[in-house]
Amino acid sequence: MTYELDLPDGRILPTRISHPVDRSTYGRSMWSHILRDQLQVDETTFWACVKDGAVPDRGTPRPPSNALPADLVQLLISKVRLDEAEVAVMSKEDAMARMQKYWAEGV
Repeated sequence: MTYELDLPDGRILPTRISHPVDRSTYGRSMWSHILRDQLQVDETTFWACVKDGAVPDRGTPRPPSNALPADLVQLLISKVRLDEAEVAVMSKEDAMARMQKYWAEGV
């Protein structure tokens, strides 16, 4: 079976999962090949992902910690009818308070 991971930079990491014919384990060179060429991680990063769920850094941009959730932005623009520029400068607290006012008072 082949799995593919699409990366943000457009690359695709194909990984083929198979087992040795004699049901033995992979040799060190095969394991190194899989990590280096197919998964493009080192062994420490691989095991951190497996054991702790620490996803390898693949260059995916992270939103700023103060960014508004997309669904809240959409509600403020479509339901409350605020201008995009107004929403863009709101803090999370202000945006949530404005949404709560809309739900409570309809304005």
